[in-house]
Amino acid sequence: MTPEALIETKDLGFSYGDRSILKGIDITMSRGKVIAIMGGSGSGKTTLLRLIGGAIRPSSGYVKFAGKIVHEQKRDELFQMRRKMSMLFQFGALFTDLSVFDNVAFQMREHTDLPESMIRDLVLMKLQAVGLRGAHDLMPAELSGGMARRVALARSIALDPVLIMYDEPFTGLDPISLTVIGNLIRRLTDALGMTSIVVTHDVQESLKIVDYVYFIADGVIAAHGTPDEVRGSVAPFVHQFVHGEEDGPVSFHYPAQAYARDLKLEGSFA
Repeated sequence: MTPEALIETKDLGFSYGDRSILKGIDITMSRGKVIAIMGGSGSGKTTLLRLIGGAIRPSSGYVKFAGKIVHEQKRDELFQMRRKMSMLFQFGALFTDLSVFDNVAFQMREHTDLPESMIRDLVLMKLQAVGLRGAHDLMPAELSGGMARRVALARSIALDPVLIMYDEPFTGLDPISLTVIGNLIRRLTDALGMTSIVVTHDVQESLKIVDYVYFIADGVIAAHGTPDEVRGSVAPFVHQFVHGEEDGPVSFHYPAQAYARDLKLEGSFA
């Protein structure tokens, strides 16, 4: 692992029973960078995040976080490691019965002994960073989708993590909110010096803000590169994914026998 690297995976594999999801993933993620993980649905992107966070154990290989192998940590050590990580879920996952202020304050109250006066100042600072200090008294039901995502982002930086993982942060957002969230991810990464991992299908928006991209297909890293390298790639899988083309290595049709043969079969498929 290089001195600048925060995360390294080596020969990382994971299976659900006999079904292999990841089959030898090698990735290095540097400190202070925004890294995109892309690939088709079911390719293992969220599974990779869960392995990094230690929620599941690999079938082979390892994940290193800050030089330590995640799955080898004891329970207390893993909890301490996770204190340096944060997660922004697809739809924010705010506590619906807590105000915006209390959602952001939650981790500070649970994991620190800070006085309430300092927590108040820190919460307002985090909300100011995402443009929602004036919404601190609102309840989640009173927020738009984009606002809820921004509150979740404020909550995710509450304890100043060195790593934030974003699971489809752009899903369901209008174009303005999508741009706002993308710019916030970039600005907060730079301002706080943390590492951001963005799992996303939104190619065009992601390529505006990320430093590097990894594509996962068939359980392996099919391609990787900078945004400019990705845009100019002639690799069939990358080209199809970036341009959203129907025909390519990712087939429209689920594997089946010859269509003409099916039409000649007697009886039903039931």
